Amino acid sequence: MTSTQISSTSTDIPTARDYLMFVDGEWTESVSGQWTTITTPAIREHVIARTPAADQRDVDLAVRAARQAFPSWRSHHFTARARILGRIADAIEERAEELARLTAVDTGNALRTQARPEVTTLANLFRFFAGVSGEIKGTVLPAGDDQLQYTRQEPLGVIGCILPWNSPLMIAGFKIPAALAAGNTVVVKAADAAPLSVLLLAEICAEFLPAGVLNVLTGTGAVAGGALVQHPGVDKLSFTGSTEVGRRVAREAGGRLAHVSLELGGKNPSIVFPDVDIDSTFVEQLLLSTRVHRQGQSCTAGTRLFLHKDVYDDVLDQLVSALGALRVGNPLEEQTDIGAIVNKHQFNSVSSFLEEGLSTPSVSVALDGSPGRLGNEEGYYMGPTVLSGADNSWRLSREEIFGPVLVAIPWSEQDEVIDMANDSHYGLSAYVWTKDLDRALTTAHRLETGWVQVNQGGGQMVGQSYGGYKSSGIGREVSAEGMIAGFTQTKQINVRLNTR
Repeated sequence: MTSTQISSTSTDIPTARDYLMFVDGEWTESVSGQWTTITTPAIREHVIARTPAADQRDVDLAVRAARQAFPSWRSHHFTARARILGRIADAIEERAEELARLTAVDTGNALRTQARPEVTTLANLFRFFAGVSGEIKGTVLPAGDDQLQYTRQEPLGVIGCILPWNSPLMIAGFKIPAALAAGNTVVVKAADAAPLSVLLLAEICAEFLPAGVLNVLTGTGAVAGGALVQHPGVDKLSFTGSTEVGRRVAREAGGRLAHVSLELGGKNPSIVFPDVDIDSTFVEQLLLSTRVHRQGQSCTAGTRLFLHKDVYDDVLDQLVSALGALRVGNPLEEQTDIGAIVNKHQFNSVSSFLEEGLSTPSVSVALDGSPGRLGNEEGYYMGPTVLSGADNSWRLSREEIFGPVLVAIPWSEQDEVIDMANDSHYGLSAYVWTKDLDRALTTAHRLETGWVQVNQGGGQMVGQSYGGYKSSGIGREVSAEGMIAGFTQTKQINVRLNTR
């Protein structure tokens, strides 16, 4: 069966220009004067920008600026910080299309299906954390008339945020407004593969924040990211990325007893029970859970499709049909459903998994979205591929591909499928599909994941607790509780009172 339609990549790619970093309220080059070339995945090796290549000296300048700005920012009344975050949210909405188009060309994520919704989420996150900033409060212990015993939730200090390239604005929204609402100052290391939309966010924030409160660096993870992790002036590292890199961040930050939160990879199960109605709503939600609209470049993608044998063929046929109708192409075109893989390195990585799957004799190919079948070599384009009849021990069923490759696995007994779903070192998200509420909740409670969705496949919701089990991470973000736990520390104060 042929896969996915193609749209042109000939329009709307911006002219290349230089971008600067944002440090201590100023736009600046790197100390070294070195630059990194940024390309768009929409057209292979097409340069759209240069950004400064930060090193340890630039990181030190940014951390010093954040440290200097911290005492004043932490002393703001929470309502003052809330007003600023709210004004930033308004400004994001005013420049939403500009942010979305830059995100699309920078990451390859399609404008209509991914980039615009991501900007909406970003604005909503700033507004949410503005609204809950007054919840950062302590408790009073009833300790008798001669004692006042109470706690304060105080900011940690300087937060180092290391962002990924797949959804840079959304993940920035998980971290930056929460840290700022809690009274911290922030140094961000934008992803070297997709830094441009985060620099535009810094431009928006700069209008409202005092100098040094938010600093944004560009450069490689090995150099700039490594220096940020190791810097003694950074009180916490908030990292989103691969499990492999997350382990290094944890080791290095832990060596100096810095706080750390990690949102890492996933190989997420999607369990379909035999009582589902295989209608358009179900197929639409199942499609969303696969994250193919983001080229599968999502840590929450439901890429292990556990389909009950009684509905296996019907579900697979409907899903393949829906996937095959999607358009792959220029992320800036309105009709595009699926954009481009972020860069050559990631494209080659996904292609190697794809070649292994397509060449395995024991596995059937329900849908072939390989680049050769698409017939479009202008950019790093790849359609969805569905591999059928695999088992849970296969490498492609166990490793995070981070591309639009799905593996369908049949099952017959509930205990069996839960065991298979849990047989992974990952534990980020899962999806359960059934009309039986008891079965849904029983399954959800037994799954070893930090996030379970039942009969829906959308993304993270503002205000929910979000984080992983096992090798999928440490800590929680997005919620008010996550903000307090992740970006403040508790001080206990005991006072002996004069009771005369």
